[in-house]
Amino acid sequence: MSVAWAETAADQLRAVRDYLSRSSPAYAQALVNRIIARTEALDGQPRFGAEVPEYGDESIREVFEHPYRIIYRVTGDDVQVVAVIHSARRLPPDPPV
Repeated sequence: MSVAWAETAADQLRAVRDYLSRSSPAYAQALVNRIIARTEALDGQPRFGAEVPEYGDESIREVFEHPYRIIYRVTGDDVQVVAVIHSARRLPPDPPV
């Protein structure tokens, strides 16, 4: 099993870090580290997170690292992180790829 990051999700995580670094570089890095650790915990237990209710597809799941939703897709033995979205924002109508 492996956990990979889609380019879009990696870009979103960098944007979170860059935005938060303006006011607190230490907090920004700590949050990024917690988000990465949360995704690494999916290795070996890909169904740990809940199904994303907005999509109704059991292969699209999420875990939370307050205040962010970490959305990932399970394909066989692989996990791909597809989005990191602030929980106050609406999800796009179609699942991220």
